[in-house]
Amino acid sequence: MNCVDYFFENTSEFHKDLIIGTQETISYKSIFASSYLLASFLQQKIGTGNNILLITQNNSFFIIAYLGILKSGNICIPLNPTVEQNNLNFIIKKTKCKIGFISNVVAKRLDISIDIISESDYLLNLNGDILEKRLNGDFDGNQIAEVIFTSGSTALPKGVMLTHNNIISNTNSIIQYLNLTENDIMQVVLPFFYCYGLSLLHTHIRAGGQLVINNNFMFLASTINNINKFKCTGFAGVPSHFQILLRKTELFKNTKFPSLRYVTQAGGKLHNAFITEFIETFPSIDFFVMYGQTEATARLSYLKPEKLKEKLGSLGKGIPGVELKVINSKGRIVDPGETGEIIARGENIMLGYYDDPIETSYALQDGWLYTGDLGTIDKEGYIFLTARRKEIIKVGGKRVSPKEIEEVINMIPGVVDCSIESISEMKMGRKLQLNISSNFVVCDYLRIKFLPALYLKILWS
Repeated sequence: MNCVDYFFENTSEFHKDLIIGTQETISYKSIFASSYLLASFLQQKIGTGNNILLITQNNSFFIIAYLGILKSGNICIPLNPTVEQNNLNFIIKKTKCKIGFISNVVAKRLDISIDIISESDYLLNLNGDILEKRLNGDFDGNQIAEVIFTSGSTALPKGVMLTHNNIISNTNSIIQYLNLTENDIMQVVLPFFYCYGLSLLHTHIRAGGQLVINNNFMFLASTINNINKFKCTGFAGVPSHFQILLRKTELFKNTKFPSLRYVTQAGGKLHNAFITEFIETFPSIDFFVMYGQTEATARLSYLKPEKLKEKLGSLGKGIPGVELKVINSKGRIVDPGETGEIIARGENIMLGYYDDPIETSYALQDGWLYTGDLGTIDKEGYIFLTARRKEIIKVGGKRVSPKEIEEVINMIPGVVDCSIESISEMKMGRKLQLNISSNFVVCDYLRIKFLPALYLKILWS
């Protein structure tokens, strides 16, 4: 089944708007019709099975182009609008793209060597009859739907190949554990070129919900007010979103959100101090801690809100349809407290890395995705993330997890964010550089016994 048919299976005739908000409003019927017409145009113009770039911010242009590409049987390659010229050149050469849906702003900034369809002229192609026979014929769900490029262990980005079945499987699972319905309204601050952002688009079209697009999260007052203005039931963010909302402004913590049913957090580990601060401030709002990877379409695990206090720091258990294990170097499941690598199996796991059989063979082994993330389990099978294998830093012969130090620093009131990176040092081989964003000077709080021993250099922002 084509995933676009799956998205619109129950919602194509909805009269309500899919996109609402201050930036633009567009209905389900309009998006459905436009994306199918665009799919018909693409099939006539270039056929099927071709790689097509998509570079624009979140808007109706992205949504219609994205759905049209997937529905046409071609392959979408969504990229960050701030993509650098070198990376763009690399991706175009690697994927042999010849056409792209690219915003005017991006097209003016970059030297692009392929045919461009911009937001100012793509509507010209949305006329005529849909080729029902070609668009709605038999379709193999194992075909590649999109290639999402993500940074890897090397300097070059890796293209994650996701199939239509991958997308359908992950969308089904997310809707199930979040209990999404047509009454749900999500404020979207995550970009659609990112798998977490795309999952919001997928799930809400399928469930019949609505999206409030917000491309200006840093205007915090507007972001906060939009939740109440549009009666949002959901908000999704990465750690920095919650850190900024909780520590950069008093407005968020002093505002009541009667419509907000839940929030979700993924895209990295949010330190326990921020989770505790959120649930103490908003005890009636469900907080879903989630874990995933682009290689898993989006989501691998979640922690039920009712387990949050009891299992604080855990990434939970596998989502419906996903099996997770933590294994040691011998391939055996770890004992509680023992550290190993997190591996996953399910219908949402990628086909592999684009034109990269070596990296694919490392990541996919015997039907399992080897995530590269280190973790442990407790006696009830809840998984706790320790670190990414490549993040472990060797300082003076000792293996150090930056996440453990960041956890301590982020407990200090006034710290908005903290990150640690490894830099060269003559005596120790490596030393740690601590970068802190704070509302006030917290030097006195940093006189913690282990910090001097790690040769920390402190930078303030």
